[in-house]
Amino acid sequence: MDLWALLLNRSTGVAAPNWTYVGRWFLHLPSGKIFHADIATSKSFPFESEARWIAHYVTGIVYVGALLKIMGESYAHAPTLFPALILAWHTVAAGWFILQPGMGAGWAASKRDNPWTIRFLNLASHTCFGIGMYWGALFARVILK
Repeated sequence: MDLWALLLNRSTGVAAPNWTYVGRWFLHLPSGKIFHADIATSKSFPFESEARWIAHYVTGIVYVGALLKIMGESYAHAPTLFPALILAWHTVAAGWFILQPGMGAGWAASKRDNPWTIRFLNLASHTCFGIGMYWGALFARVILK
């Protein structure tokens, strides 16, 4: 997913995701603050940049764990692409209905100037995440043999 964002940025100039605000959003969660009018104007924290990466990758690892839990141990021995894609497409809902409204962007980025572009990019990025989960499962299968 991150490689996709980098490739997209370098090849087309599409702005890379601003994960710092995601770090800020996660750092507000322990205080019970989920929804912000605009996360950019919410109280900042000294370690937002580090928190963004931790939150981003821990979330990805949790989704991989969900894939293995849903599909069972057999998936680890014989991974296929379709279940990884289905789960990845479902994870878009967390962004559209929790993260984006929580950061002040509205449901599925409805408060942004270009919501349909953002939605398309969300789906494309999560498709890459699904492919990455599948490739990771193939790699792990080879390594763990």
